[in-house]
Amino acid sequence: INDANEEKRSDPDILWAAVTQDGGGVVLSIATEELQANKAFVLAAITTDGYSLEFASECFTADKEVVLAAVTKKGKALRWASEELRADKEVVLAAVRENANAIQYAAEELKADKEV
Repeated sequence: INDANEEKRSDPDILWAAVTQDGGGVVLSIATEELQANKAFVLAAITTDGYSLEFASECFTADKEVVLAAVTKKGKALRWASEELRADKEVVLAAVRENANAIQYAAEELKADKEV
């Protein structure tokens, strides 16, 4: 998809097909704002690559379902979660289970929590 011309990069059908084959982050990063704001598309991208959260519409960085999907694939995707979700114990635990280094992106009060 990186080598596709502008017309193909803006074609929703091509991007929908590519999001499950290529790295989701690559596809999401070049997707139209409309697709970046489409929850099903964002979840498809995140299923392929948890780091896709970086390119999702801001509303999804505060969507617990989306963020949980991202951090269970790539714990360090926690860095792109909203401040509120970086303070959510369930989200942080999921991130840390996937990658212990994700703790660096957690809210301060959770960094001190022995359960985390």
